[in-house]
Amino acid sequence: MNAEAAPARRSRRGSGAVTLHDVAKLAGVAPITASRALNSPTQVSPEVLRKVSEAVARTGYVRNVMAGGLASTRSRLVAAVVPTIAGPVFLQTVQSLTDALAEQGYQLMLGQSGYADSREDALLEAIIGRRPDGIVLTGILHSTEGRRRLLAAGIPVVETWDLTPTPLDMLVGFSHTEVGRAVVDFLRGRGRRRLAVVAGDDERSRRRHQAFCDAARDAGLPEVPLMHVPAPTTLGSGRRALAELLASAPGFDAVFCSSDLLALGVMTEAQARGIAVPDRFAVVGFGDLEFAADLHPALSTVRIDSAAIGRQAARFIVDRAEGREVAERVVDIGFSIVGRASA
Repeated sequence: MNAEAAPARRSRRGSGAVTLHDVAKLAGVAPITASRALNSPTQVSPEVLRKVSEAVARTGYVRNVMAGGLASTRSRLVAAVVPTIAGPVFLQTVQSLTDALAEQGYQLMLGQSGYADSREDALLEAIIGRRPDGIVLTGILHSTEGRRRLLAAGIPVVETWDLTPTPLDMLVGFSHTEVGRAVVDFLRGRGRRRLAVVAGDDERSRRRHQAFCDAARDAGLPEVPLMHVPAPTTLGSGRRALAELLASAPGFDAVFCSSDLLALGVMTEAQARGIAVPDRFAVVGFGDLEFAADLHPALSTVRIDSAAIGRQAARFIVDRAEGREVAERVVDIGFSIVGRASA
């Protein structure tokens, strides 16, 4: 992010937040005038409203809707944003985050941003305006406006379910690229050479399957056929994807699915067609959901310790909210591949 897109990086507590006085100074008006422009815009001139609006846009300032209503600056509220709770993959993280925060006297507020046409920016504006003690986000890709608001707010932020050496503030997750590479190695070790992918169209899934395809190419394997399905993925979309894959590129001997639900759909469709797994082709999922070990055949999958993500995110937020320094701001929890009968 370039320097013009957001204010300079500030400390994350206290004076780190952009204030109404900062906005007023940049707009060249008195703080009371800036406040009036934000709260009662019809009471100021169009020129004043324009100057204040431009200053807000440049600084990323979000009005504190709780101002004056609390004797303490501590809300003991933490906000989390996940793409969806319709699928189970994020639920364990949310549960462990809720439990770990509750143990320290904090409550969790949860928002869903979606995948396509993300609502994250609108959620962030509503969340920042309530000045929680911390914000937990899914992923590392945010809009320029979203990043500006987060940096300007001075609120501790934890990004999760991803990995980068340059987080907004703090991060706990794993490398999707390394997952894709590791699954290729796993399947090659089991004698599979003609690989295929069934994947959701969200950004993190795309990084996994792109790394998977790249690793297969680097290993001299045939080109990997790919079937995209909308996120969040479902059992039904897995069934339909396998049907399309069998019709368009039937020579594969292994399928890597971007979620366990997709893998369940693939295996269900295979069973409906009388296709034996893993005799005809192997199946590998992602997430190691509760049902994975109980399928027949049991599902090979990538295990993510999603509960550990929630616990570490809570630890980050509580430490910062209570004034403790966080020395190591990036935690890679890693992943493991669980080999079962489906591969």
